Order: sequence, then structure tokens, then C-alpha cells
Amino acid sequence: MPAQPARVVVLVSGGGTNLQALLDASVAPAYGAQVVAVGADRDGIEALRRAEGAGVPTFVRRVTDFADRRAWDAELAATVAGHRPDVVVLAGFMKLVGEHFLAELGGRVVNTHPALSPSFPGMRAPAEALEHGVKITGCTLFVVDAGVDTGPIVAQRAVAVEPDDSVESLHERIKEAEREMLVDAVGRMAREGFSVVGREVRFGPTSVHP
Repeated sequence: MPAQPARVVVLVSGGGTNLQALLDASVAPAYGAQVVAVGADRDGIEALRRAEGAGVPTFVRRVTDFADRRAWDAELAATVAGHRPDVVVLAGFMKLVGEHFLAELGGRVVNTHPALSPSFPGMRAPAEALEHGVKITGCTLFVVDAGVDTGPIVAQRAVAVEPDDSVESLHERIKEAEREMLVDAVGRMAREGFSVVGREVRFGPTSVHP
């Protein structure tokens, strides 16, 4: 167990159910991680209210407030880095981070995807799973790189596809598995440390940054 909890910054865009799961888990000292800041790309969302209710500092960086996407990305990177995170979680964050963000924070930024990567990248993963007739799908936690849902895999959970599933019912079960996976994996990353070697994410005392 590290002497101090790992510092986690969470970026959000909506309701914040994954954020809430992390906030709930971090109450226990044995979890090993603490959410130190929550950032958003829009005002007035439920996720920010969840963070404020838990006493966690928040910030908002809207793309429309900057001259262009690169300027927004650079400011977002600087703001997140200012909180000295060990792990950055994109929890339903609906913007792609860019080169400034990855140059500053790459290797310690994770995101979830509602499929067993590398299957079904992109926004329609549960629908495509049904369209392809797969019997097992699931969710993936990965380290963010410059691609779309292409980074090294941290953890995965399988979800069975039921014969009467709709896109909505399947996606809901995937989201439940995703929350459990996220909490378990971030806790392990915090307690054990982790490193990225090629396509492999290794748990252990070697940190991903100096």
C-alpha cells in the first residue's frame, strides 16, 4: 500500500455514474486512490454536482471558449497536470484529447469502451455487437493513445448477449460491468503502480511517470 493515496483526476461530460463509483470506492482508505479534481467540457451537468457534493474541486474548460481545439487541448492539459495526477480517468468524457494532452499526461490516462477491444471501436459498439450476432461482448479499460479506442488494454470484462436483448438493455448491462471494472482496475493501479511496455500494461511498483 502506498504511503499516500494515488491522485486521480476524472474528466466528465454527463451524468457521472462512473465518477460516482470512483468517489464511493475512494472513501475506504484501503482503496488506495483519491479523486482530487473533476473537470468537464460543459457547465451544469450532474457529474459536476456529484463532485461538488463530495467536496471535490471542479473545473470547466469549454472548447467554445478557446480560439481553436489545439488551444483548448493545451489549456486542459495544463489544468489537469496542475493537480499532479497519478491517473487521469476519462469517465464519459465526450471530447478526444489531443497531442498537448498526451504529451503532458500520456501513459497515465485511461478510458473505457463498451466492447471487448479491439472489436467494435467507435460510438456504436453495443449496436454493432447485436448486428454481428456475437454471443459475448463486454467492456474494456485502456490507456489512451492517439487513436480511437486503440490503446493498450488495462482490463476487460465479458458480458453475455441475451437472445431478447435490445441495444439499450445490452448497453445497460455493459455499463454495470464497466463501473465494476473501472473501480477494480483503478484501485489496483493506485495500490500496485503500473507501467506501459509496448502494448502491455503491467501492474507493479514501476510508475508510469517520474
